[in-house]
Amino acid sequence: MNSDFMDALTTLEKEKGISKEIIIEAIEAALISGYKRNFNQAQNVRVDINRENGSIRVFARKQVVEEVFDSRLEISEDAAKAINPQYVVDDIVEIEVTPKDFGRIAAQTAKQVVTQRVREAERGIIYSDFIDREEDIMTGIVQRQDSRFIYVDLGKVEALLPLSEQMPNETYKHNDRIKAYITKVEKTTKGPQILISRTHPGLLKRLFELEVPEIFDGTVELKSVAREAGDRSKISVHAENPEVDPVGSCVGPKGQRVQTIVNELKGEKIDIVRWSEDPVEYVANALSPAKVVQVKVDENEKMTQVIVPDYQLSLAIGKRGQNARLAAKLTGWKIDIKSQSEAENLGLYDPNVEAYEEETVNDDHILTEEGHDELEQ
Repeated sequence: MNSDFMDALTTLEKEKGISKEIIIEAIEAALISGYKRNFNQAQNVRVDINRENGSIRVFARKQVVEEVFDSRLEISEDAAKAINPQYVVDDIVEIEVTPKDFGRIAAQTAKQVVTQRVREAERGIIYSDFIDREEDIMTGIVQRQDSRFIYVDLGKVEALLPLSEQMPNETYKHNDRIKAYITKVEKTTKGPQILISRTHPGLLKRLFELEVPEIFDGTVELKSVAREAGDRSKISVHAENPEVDPVGSCVGPKGQRVQTIVNELKGEKIDIVRWSEDPVEYVANALSPAKVVQVKVDENEKMTQVIVPDYQLSLAIGKRGQNARLAAKLTGWKIDIKSQSEAENLGLYDPNVEAYEEETVNDDHILTEEGHDELEQ
């Protein structure tokens, strides 16, 4: 090695952010192993690289003893004093043992060490970049797939989309552009591993933040998300300003904002409901598009009993119980739904209790089952 190599390390330090001193120390450690391996030496040695001109010297380190038992590790007191009269027993004597052709081994070793350190540094930079993107969404390009993962190119790194995180109504082809939610960023021996998802509720939340400026700037708050990926989702939204319509903001003019998200999620139906701190109002809203007659709340059990008109029972429960299940996830309340006639027979319906009147929302701003069909056409 020479001064040009040291200059190259200085340039590398500036461009890659890798400390020159760390690389030199790593090369010295690697050269010790290389010396022992190539010259069949088991003795203690020290490798010194001159920081100015890049010259390399190898020193055997031997302990001064009165009687020598292993000449590779020890030196007699008389021999040590012949080198320097000040040496005494238990001192360490360094004797230069640099081989003539050690430069070739040093060059190979230095190349390997620098390559490895650069790779580690690049991996560290990628990890630092992506650990900050955890729980965010990114657009990637599908590269390939096997029985366990779809591999998605995110630019600097290839992310893994596990089978369990793929939407059941989607097929992925080479070079498809998809948006995915970063669920986990891990350090591994092969570099950073990025796990992504298309089914995570966070993906829906981030998509609304991208499409709805009022959510992004905090005017409208997205309170809760309940999702059954590929089929149907519910979100609850709230605005502190009474003049702001949170549902209308999310739906957008003629449903354009929510339609963009529906298209990205390949036709997944999305119900947008108004959040309320009153569980009676919140649960009734969450069961939209079904109309609710009455809601009774049990605070201790965190349970609600909901009464709906007979003709609305199947709509309130939903296909395979989906509407009720999503409403329960969204609100955090257990929901028991009964038809009005059944409630009357069981003595649960009290006509003297004022029926819940759902807040009227402009028809353009609310997604019902029919509204979804209209958007899909």
